[in-house]
Amino acid sequence: MSNSFIDSLKKRRTQYALGKTLPLSQEAVANLIRDAIKHAPSSFNSQSSRAIVLFGAQSEKLWGLVKEELRKIVPADSFAATEAKVDSFASGAGTVLFFEDQDVVKNLQENFALYADNFPIWSEQAGGMAQFAVWLAFSHAGIGASLQHYNPLIDTEVAKEWNIPASWKLRAQMPFGSHEQPFPEKEFMDDSERFKAFF
Repeated sequence: MSNSFIDSLKKRRTQYALGKTLPLSQEAVANLIRDAIKHAPSSFNSQSSRAIVLFGAQSEKLWGLVKEELRKIVPADSFAATEAKVDSFASGAGTVLFFEDQDVVKNLQENFALYADNFPIWSEQAGGMAQFAVWLAFSHAGIGASLQHYNPLIDTEVAKEWNIPASWKLRAQMPFGSHEQPFPEKEFMDDSERFKAFF
């Protein structure tokens, strides 16, 4: 049985070879990101996910910042590989910064004390679904992307550079752009090791 959603899932892959050409205008891409996050599910309809979209020079500035923070902790004799990896992210057309608003989490903890311990977990799940929704929307639009996690290393500098509200906790970075290389074959472990169904 054919399923167009599953077909879309199969197209979503990690793309490290990014270019600056986009099939949509920057405004259309920003709207795509907004709509994907807006319609992603969240517990108690908390809508705790936040995003900053950086295009062009702003995105390059982010990855330059990442590189400088990494330079402080990566041994000099092995920095070349790190630099090349970060430069590949800067080669894209833009980057989405994903945050979770901790004020939302705290408010839910106060108003629904019975579930207080779960709200940080549910916030992370909501953030993951927002990231996935954007990634899937990108894939559907023919835009390549990968998901990176240089937080908390870059949190302070990112907050300072883009005036991020104090309650926004950086959770992931998604560089995006054109596909500059085909995907390698993806390997899967045996289904029997992951799935069970009872009828």
